Amino acid sequence: MIRSAFACAALALVTPAMAAGEPDDQSVDRKFTAERVFDLEYANDPQISPDGRTIVYARTHMDKLTDRMSADIWSIDTRSGAHRPLIDGEGSIASPRWSPSGDRLLYLGAKDGKPELRVLYMDSGESFSLAQFEEAPSAPKWSPDGQSIAFSMFTPAEGPSFAKPPKQPEGAEWSKPVRVFDDLTFRFDGAGYLREGATHVYVISAEGGTPRQITHGETDFNSPAWLGNDTLLVVGNDVPNADLDPVESEIYAVSLDDLSMTALTSRDGPDTAPAASADGRRIAFLGYDDEVKSYQQTDLYVMNADGSNVANLTADYDRSIGSFKWSGSSLLAQAEVDGDIEILEVPANGNVSTLITGVGGTSIGRPYAAGSFSAARNGAVAYTAGSPDRPAEVGLYQPSLIPGLNGNRQGRVMTSLNDDLLPYLDMAKIEEIKVKSSYDEREIEAWIALPHGFKADGSYPLLLEIHGGPFAMYGPYFAAEIQRYAAEGYVVVYVNPRGSTGYGEEFAQLIDLAYPGEDYDDLMSVVDAVIDKNYVDPDRLFVTGGSGGGVLTAWIVGKTNRFAAAVTVKPVINWFTMALAGDIAAYVRRHWIRADPWDDPEAYWRLSPISLVGNVETPTMVMVGEEDWRTPTWESEQFYTALKMRKIDTALVRVPGSPHYIASRPSRLIAKTDNIMGWFEKYDPANDEEEEAADANEEEEGGEN
Repeated sequence: MIRSAFACAALALVTPAMAAGEPDDQSVDRKFTAERVFDLEYANDPQISPDGRTIVYARTHMDKLTDRMSADIWSIDTRSGAHRPLIDGEGSIASPRWSPSGDRLLYLGAKDGKPELRVLYMDSGESFSLAQFEEAPSAPKWSPDGQSIAFSMFTPAEGPSFAKPPKQPEGAEWSKPVRVFDDLTFRFDGAGYLREGATHVYVISAEGGTPRQITHGETDFNSPAWLGNDTLLVVGNDVPNADLDPVESEIYAVSLDDLSMTALTSRDGPDTAPAASADGRRIAFLGYDDEVKSYQQTDLYVMNADGSNVANLTADYDRSIGSFKWSGSSLLAQAEVDGDIEILEVPANGNVSTLITGVGGTSIGRPYAAGSFSAARNGAVAYTAGSPDRPAEVGLYQPSLIPGLNGNRQGRVMTSLNDDLLPYLDMAKIEEIKVKSSYDEREIEAWIALPHGFKADGSYPLLLEIHGGPFAMYGPYFAAEIQRYAAEGYVVVYVNPRGSTGYGEEFAQLIDLAYPGEDYDDLMSVVDAVIDKNYVDPDRLFVTGGSGGGVLTAWIVGKTNRFAAAVTVKPVINWFTMALAGDIAAYVRRHWIRADPWDDPEAYWRLSPISLVGNVETPTMVMVGEEDWRTPTWESEQFYTALKMRKIDTALVRVPGSPHYIASRPSRLIAKTDNIMGWFEKYDPANDEEEEAADANEEEEGGEN
């Protein structure tokens, strides 16, 4: 377990419920402790074979020795349910993709630390590397005839230079040479300072050889898809100063004969994820007309292969489409719907219907809606099956079997990856509630994680955990962080306030030019509802959240003193600095605030939590990754410094090596949750009550003596 060497190292982690006496060995063995994170497994990226007989998926686990997520490829026979390992090896195996005939499997791997694109022959079990790569290939796609594979890959280029350094003497130890940047976006979260170059699309023979570069230039091209065997569809924004309009993209058709490129779309707005129908006559894709708002709903479109006759299939469906697959003449699409992820059937007439519910479970840290699916030619669908008490399993939907399921749209769960662990632990029970917001009576959906053995006696501490995004959605999914808090006695509340996705475009856009704002009222209304249920002690309220949730945490402590302590994780504190130095600065300026900070400073100031720091009285910890370029360290440091200057109890926790996604490594997830609970324990009012009771007992005993 990693702990911060900073102020929280001395904070003891004890059960907030303050149960009398020491726990017995049996209760400790059944507790979801920090180390249990390393024991979790989940299914990811299930791919069903074209004939529907076999599912392959990435069986993902936490590697305790490398402290990283790792995955092997396993297979499932859809008729017998036989479940066995298929591919393992060095590092993590990812992105398995069936050939059109189902005789081969393409996947990403590594050898000697170098990325590989490999093909496995299913009849012999033999695999080989297509080529040796210096850069990591991604998004591989088979051609319809199975003879070629397209993929994207970063392509280095020469950077700008204004001086030639003198020759370094042999044996000298000079400083590293200067780095010169001339792009608007010169660093990005998870990648750090960017090298000169761009992502481009390549094609390689399915029998291996030398990759052929298909796109060129200074701008990125990615998301390759095949239109027949001789044309590729790619996505990019081939204009000067593309960085100034970060959401804009078009779909291009590239002839493999002469590499000529034709734009198939031209509207103002993103057009992405192209996929051709089996007959090659139509292209489906995702996008929207850009109205320059902080959030707009993504629709599913189709057009002819030449870009004509564009039709919006989901114009009357008020949810955003996340991904899709062709299924005969219809399309299957994934969407967030009221706290759940559903697989939809979208015919050519646009009459959307729900095919499968309960998709999700691949966000292990916090209960975000995250999942995926694939489809076979016979209509069978493999998907990640989510639930409140388990990480993602492999689900299988087979149309011929559905009538026997009495209307159940969740299909069959084919795996039980954590049956060796979770049935033997005391896990939190998840309860759903819906609350009317005090601001405008809108219905707000939330979930409560109740500790094992919970009784509604009004004694428990409440932990409000706020999601990021803010255009994202929580749901009733298993989450290690939520279970950790509940295991230590907290009643954990997580909410989808206004601005959350999955409840329609109007609900999400309520925070456009108003974030943070009335979402505060939504959150506090849910807190009040939980107090009214006599679940928690109103004096033992705690609040935390990351990214957008960190923004709202910092905003909350500037608006109210009701919380005993708070932890704001990787927040935006000052929209001025975010719009000028974050990795998505251009998006913040153009779509979020829609003003230049030098022209309209008030627009930035009124939405910045730093504007309320003079009101804060709540002890507030600030946490951030040291390599976070989404909400960089100086955002957190501004809040920490301001609190210090005001003599408000605070601590700064910096997570070494961590990008914005702190939970990307298991030990960081543990460090995050345990430091948060350590801070809350330090300021839990129940401690004062126990001390007073102990003092009273000592006085009473002294009087008797």
